[in-house]
Amino acid sequence: MKPFLAAATVDELKTYCKEHGFPAFRATQIDSWLHTHCIIEPDKMKNLPNDLKTALKQDFHAPGSTVAEISSSADKVDKLLLKLHDGEHIEMVTIPTDKRLTFCLSTQVGCPVGCYFCASGRNGLTRNLTAGEMLEEFCIGTAHAGRPDNLVFMGIGEGLLNFEELAKCLNTLVDHFTFSPRRITVSTSGFVPGMKKFAALKREFNLAVSLHAPDDVTRAKLIPPKLRYPVAEVLAAADGIAKANNRQYTLEYTLIEGINDSAVHAEKLGKLAFAHHAKVNLIPYNETGGMFRRPRAKVIDDFEAAVGATGARITRRIERGSEETAACGQLRAVKKRNSGE
Repeated sequence: MKPFLAAATVDELKTYCKEHGFPAFRATQIDSWLHTHCIIEPDKMKNLPNDLKTALKQDFHAPGSTVAEISSSADKVDKLLLKLHDGEHIEMVTIPTDKRLTFCLSTQVGCPVGCYFCASGRNGLTRNLTAGEMLEEFCIGTAHAGRPDNLVFMGIGEGLLNFEELAKCLNTLVDHFTFSPRRITVSTSGFVPGMKKFAALKREFNLAVSLHAPDDVTRAKLIPPKLRYPVAEVLAAADGIAKANNRQYTLEYTLIEGINDSAVHAEKLGKLAFAHHAKVNLIPYNETGGMFRRPRAKVIDDFEAAVGATGARITRRIERGSEETAACGQLRAVKKRNSGE
């Protein structure tokens, strides 16, 4: 497979230029376009000669992904459906506020975890994304909405099951795109082997653990057994990451009616979070057409208060983009029914 221009380092570009008879300074120019301006299309690199532009387009995916569709919600969240070089699709989301811009990026085509309540894994895993494809998400999002302040790898897929490519993407963002690791969050469903590898990076990335239940019996109602690890093992791995990078981690908790929304669940969750020095991000369920339902507003309020009463730090996820199925757990990489496909 051709390499992705978005993932090329300056040293790789220097080697390429030397092997193809272009002056070394051209590599520096390309590097500037890529990593300073997030431009991944050679035709937009204005100071390059046409023969170099042609060569880059021939020898690299530049880019391999294109925007197939954009869905915009009333609260200005945009969901971008990206068509990949092999015809597969993923989704990414741009989320602006008055103070910051956040991108939600995908790491796989489909998801192998298959959480029962989540739309993203309903069709299983098709394939992993390469680091180049993830970096293209970043660059395409930047071209669409501007350079983001925060990145969250919370889109389609379990990133820690695609660890090598995700790690390459993360390191490239920090080392070449000069993006602060403290502004990058990686979400996991609790894949313990991947979490141990993540700790070994020893970089100040943020971790979000999709816990969704404070005990194994409840969690078994939400996450299939194939990739489900005991709560104690997941928290021990998360503690290892916190020790390695000195960053407090977050326990993501999707609140679902009649499953994990009782006062007992709230107390257990709060005590776990407090004991492990973690913070809780409460996510009232975004319905996806299945059997699960969002709790009533009072139940959500009472649950939040009960967790906070244990001394744990808790915030509630601000709901954005749900009308365009761009909210947490709703990404599926499908076109609108009126799109003609």
